Amino acid sequence: MDFGYTLSGLVLGLVVGMTGVGGGSLMTPLLMLVFGVAPAVAVGTDLLYAAITKTGGVWVHGSKGHIDWKIVKLLSMGSLPSAIASILLLRNLAIDRHAMASLISTTLGVALILTAIALMFRDRIRKIGGIPEGSTAVATVVSGAVLGALVTLSSVGAGALGTVALVFIYPRLPAIKVIGTDIAHAVPLTAIAGLGHVALGTVDFHMLGSLLVGSLPGIYLGSHLAPKIPDRVLRGVLASMLLLIGGKLVF
Repeated sequence: MDFGYTLSGLVLGLVVGMTGVGGGSLMTPLLMLVFGVAPAVAVGTDLLYAAITKTGGVWVHGSKGHIDWKIVKLLSMGSLPSAIASILLLRNLAIDRHAMASLISTTLGVALILTAIALMFRDRIRKIGGIPEGSTAVATVVSGAVLGALVTLSSVGAGALGTVALVFIYPRLPAIKVIGTDIAHAVPLTAIAGLGHVALGTVDFHMLGSLLVGSLPGIYLGSHLAPKIPDRVLRGVLASMLLLIGGKLVF
């Protein structure tokens, strides 16, 4: 058991519990930049970490009726095939480790910058959101496909970007249902993508266990601290961090 990973899991668990986002957005770059973990291993391990930690959220939100399962199905119709296709591409392109690391790092940096922008302008996006009613199903499937590829390559996007997509396509959907639906979709997506990385040999199970030991109590504590800290402040700090990290990875 590595105390450094456990402590990191605790801190990030607090962030996730307080903001609802930040797991993949912070975990993967932390593993790469601080612990020197290879990009592919950081992504693969974080995907399984996300699938496990968000499963409890699905149970809670589902029991309270906070999940729109029709939207989850539409998102999954796009995201799961996209995730599988992305894994097959990584497996069959036969690119060397350096090229794969570069691809994943760049994708991660772009995903972090998009996530930061989504966090900063989430309220404005809600105000301008909405597409013709007959096009919502197609838009949802397409959004799922984009998220599937992005999450598989970077482990980022299932939280903040998924939420923003739902807010834009379904501006009348209550906020609590946006959160519950996004979490319900994130679990099968990160599980499929994570298992794909297991097949590629890019998951460190020892590291995964150490992260979970810290993050599970961290998420519990963070969820209780959330009401005491202004959401605007938390989002501003998190968005600034993501912009800095994303810029470092891209440039």
